[in-house]
Amino acid sequence: MKYIASTLALAAAASARTITVYNACPFTIWPALFTSAGGRPSQPTGWSAGSFTSVTFSVPDQWNGRIWGRRDCDFSVNPGPNSCGDGGCNGGLLCDPSTGTGVPPASLAEFNLNAGGTDFYDVSLVDGYNLPMRIDNSAGCGAPACAVDLGPNCPAELKGPFDSTGFPIGCKSACVVDALNGNAGNSPNCCSGQFDTPQTCPSSGVKDYSYFKNACPTAYAYAYDDATALFTCPASSGATYTVTFCP
Repeated sequence: MKYIASTLALAAAASARTITVYNACPFTIWPALFTSAGGRPSQPTGWSAGSFTSVTFSVPDQWNGRIWGRRDCDFSVNPGPNSCGDGGCNGGLLCDPSTGTGVPPASLAEFNLNAGGTDFYDVSLVDGYNLPMRIDNSAGCGAPACAVDLGPNCPAELKGPFDSTGFPIGCKSACVVDALNGNAGNSPNCCSGQFDTPQTCPSSGVKDYSYFKNACPTAYAYAYDDATALFTCPASSGATYTVTFCP
């Protein structure tokens, strides 16, 4: 029985991947992760990350989920989605595993590992922007990024939220604005309703698309940016990934 148990443990270890989250920002952030499918990572769903610190954790070989950062958090007074200046989640520091997907605007690192033999991953600004981000890997595959601060020059109608000094710590997407106004159900900015196909939702119909895409050409600026923003790597390479904030 000991032999069988150890063999199973080795098999599980061999099928796991590792992800490193590195905070290269000159300030503390609170990374978070959400699992959509494939089993739970070894890392808690939220943690505090001081400047220039990293954590490395394992995820199942077929993990599907997202990682993002939160800014200006205080969980002592209001431990919920409004605990942070942006990116907050249901649950407070530890995002709820079922509903804690994060409050936009938030830059997202998205993963769908070993989906039919291929790793799919991307940096997404569909939910807006709150921190510069890059995804690197150990297998020499592509590295999507949004490595610039989109807050200061964000179009006025999208700019914010703001920190206590009035500095913009986020830039909402037009889809996020539609959602806040209750108009996300049938929106060319969200590619929803009658606009839910690539043919009926061209990037030209998405307000301020060019602001995000020109600054971050390898990141999703709207739902159907697959051709320039969806990156792949052979699952057989067993790639490990690094998500860097403020690269």
